[in-house]
Amino acid sequence: MSTTIPGNLHVANDVLADLVGNAALECYGVVGMAAPSAADGIAKILPASRLRRGVVVDTTDAGVHVQLYVVIEYGTNINTVSQNLVDQVTFALKEYARVPIDGVEVHVQGVKVRK
Repeated sequence: MSTTIPGNLHVANDVLADLVGNAALECYGVVGMAAPSAADGIAKILPASRLRRGVVVDTTDAGVHVQLYVVIEYGTNINTVSQNLVDQVTFALKEYARVPIDGVEVHVQGVKVRK
């Protein structure tokens, strides 16, 4: 038996950032997340506990706008990995959080050989 309860559900941007960070790391070709601003010009991979630093989530009138800052694996096609990231993040936000999406931007901060 399904009962509808009146009210609104609000999901915090930090929760969405965690969801996006985990979805991004599952993509083939992504080595890790990077900080949005590389102070010394070199992108450093963030530890798993700080994934949300590599994700910027903004709420607009049209929905949620996501910016991803990633380091990808050497030898992979940047365009293909970026498109896979957009698809994976869009799927995660639509299926798990049920939020409207305004856009997903991928910023490749570096390329690294996976060890």
